Amino acid sequence: MTTVTPIHVADFLIEGEVMPVYVHLLEHPEGRILVDTGFTELHPAVEDMNPSLVAWEPPAVDYVVNTHLHFDHVGGNHRYAGTPVYVQRRELEDARTQAEYTIPEWVDPPGVEYVPVDGELELLPGVRLVPAPGHTAGSQIVVIDGDRPVVIAGDTAVWFGELDEPETEGQRMIVAMNPRQVWLSHTAEPWS
Repeated sequence: MTTVTPIHVADFLIEGEVMPVYVHLLEHPEGRILVDTGFTELHPAVEDMNPSLVAWEPPAVDYVVNTHLHFDHVGGNHRYAGTPVYVQRRELEDARTQAEYTIPEWVDPPGVEYVPVDGELELLPGVRLVPAPGHTAGSQIVVIDGDRPVVIAGDTAVWFGELDEPETEGQRMIVAMNPRQVWLSHTAEPWS
């Protein structure tokens, strides 16, 4: 059985509303996975969002998965130098080549070892990485298989309404899975 623990790592403001940032720790019998790494320092490129950090202890993990490489999902990757970081190849290429996509130095800090993924990959038994385009062309989700799967969605859906009325390929795919829970990066509780 795989358990999911959300970890609140930061907040920022979007249109005057506080948006929390969560990463998710998956504990599987064969290893621990951290889905996204939040951000661990402030950066001038995002000061207009009035970001604030939440103190948290980075857990020891065997794998890191980046759902995508926007600053609020990749800014703690440097804490996991030497740990394999799984990301869709398309996402990695876009983050490295498109201007203003993210904070470039947070994508490629010293010692970070990416494992580029092309399509679906079973990371551990019953835990799959699945492409979910929409938020970005290279977004991926983590699916914990079961009678009704549990999904860690990153920003494939930013708020519950995007799953109630899905518009992107990734959102429609998640809803079609009939998941028991969907954990989003900017909400404390899962959508179900």
